[in-house]
Amino acid sequence: MVDYTLKEIISAKDIQNRVKELARDIEEDYRNREVSEVIFVGILKGAFIFLADLLRNLNLPAKVDFMRISTYGLNTVSSEEIKITKDIELDIRDKHVLLVEDIVDTGYSLKWVVDYLLTKKPASLKVCVFIDKKERRRCAVEVDYVGFTVEQGFLVGYGLDYSEKYRHLPGIYEVCFSGVRT
Repeated sequence: MVDYTLKEIISAKDIQNRVKELARDIEEDYRNREVSEVIFVGILKGAFIFLADLLRNLNLPAKVDFMRISTYGLNTVSSEEIKITKDIELDIRDKHVLLVEDIVDTGYSLKWVVDYLLTKKPASLKVCVFIDKKERRRCAVEVDYVGFTVEQGFLVGYGLDYSEKYRHLPGIYEVCFSGVRT
């Protein structure tokens, strides 16, 4: 069994303040472009809390849909093999879409989802990520809105999990592995 501790790196208060700022930026950008409605596409499971908080802070007509992809399984290492386990249900052709993701790490899965959604011919597609881990990027992907930039570490809380645990935590915590226990 692996021993680990959780170290808070972003407080719940800082998260809520940043989400409000992001919502203002998103709202202003779409209003300046005279967009009447935006379809928010959240990537399950990690982005659901972030997306909900973002929507609660927006004063913008919106529809919501979700997509689920599989890359991690129950491991902490991302896989380059990606599959859709739940596709969007709304027709996004000629619509303005904002893709909401919890974290961009290597960039492979986010780029894959962006490319996939572009095949559905939206009028525009922007990307909002809660956490950007630029240091680990291996694939170029454009991100329009970023909550926080974190250099490294395995993170949990605010929707992010470790083997389906810790999504409920209101802050972001680094999982600090300390070795192997028998």
